[in-house]
Amino acid sequence: MSLFVASLNSGSNGNCYYLGNDEEGVLIDVGISCREVEKRLKRLDIPVSRIKAVFITHEHGDHIHGVPAFSKKYKLPVFITPGTILYGNLGNEIEAGLINSFSPYQPVQVGKISVTAFPITHDANDPHNFVVASDSVTVGIFTDIGFPCYHVTQHFAQCHAAFLESNYDEHMLEFGSYPFQLKSRIRGGKGHLSNRQALKLFLDHRPPFMTHLFLSHLSQNNNTPDIVEELFSGIAHSTHIAVMSREHESELYHIENNLGLRSKPVRPPVHFLQVQLSLFQ
Repeated sequence: MSLFVASLNSGSNGNCYYLGNDEEGVLIDVGISCREVEKRLKRLDIPVSRIKAVFITHEHGDHIHGVPAFSKKYKLPVFITPGTILYGNLGNEIEAGLINSFSPYQPVQVGKISVTAFPITHDANDPHNFVVASDSVTVGIFTDIGFPCYHVTQHFAQCHAAFLESNYDEHMLEFGSYPFQLKSRIRGGKGHLSNRQALKLFLDHRPPFMTHLFLSHLSQNNNTPDIVEELFSGIAHSTHIAVMSREHESELYHIENNLGLRSKPVRPPVHFLQVQLSLFQ
């Protein structure tokens, strides 16, 4: 009734998250080099052989940079959408026999681990986030989110722990050195979550059994760990708050379901089902 989780790196310079049990594990994104993944797993005392699959959120370089080399070296299946392959120019980079597709709301079983994708709003071709479950424990990865849509909020409410994007401080972005076009992209609904947007998502949709919140994908130029910690720490109550680094791996966290409460599978909204069905008509 537990999962072990860690951020190997979290930021615009590379994103990679580990989630696993005692027997198998998965990586969500490999935006750092194969060598760095190996070094950081070793420091966490996680054998690479425990990794059984890689799941990719979208095609931006900070999420796919190390995928071809890592997958090729260890012959690992990569779960990725056709749009992400196309727009990430990965068609000739990942061995064809290792490419696997996934569909939103359809769990992929990796040993005793279940990985479920759901669509998000971001300026990518076919972006998704994931929830990972083992026994009665569910952990979510919620990053690169333009705004917290239904898919995000409903899955967040199922999680015993979550990696949640808290990308920028609104004041720092507004008065910082970024050009107007880039500022507009970041805060325009298809970019990233601000600290206050992340806080509102946490306060409005945190389940009573959430034990850990890992604040992720902080901007190097428009945010600081101190700002994020101060904003969240006063209202977190029983939820442990930790800020993930853009320079090194986090500690390995043990997520348990101490209350014995099971999260229920999230059903897609009716309009989403209608769109999916229309594709086959």
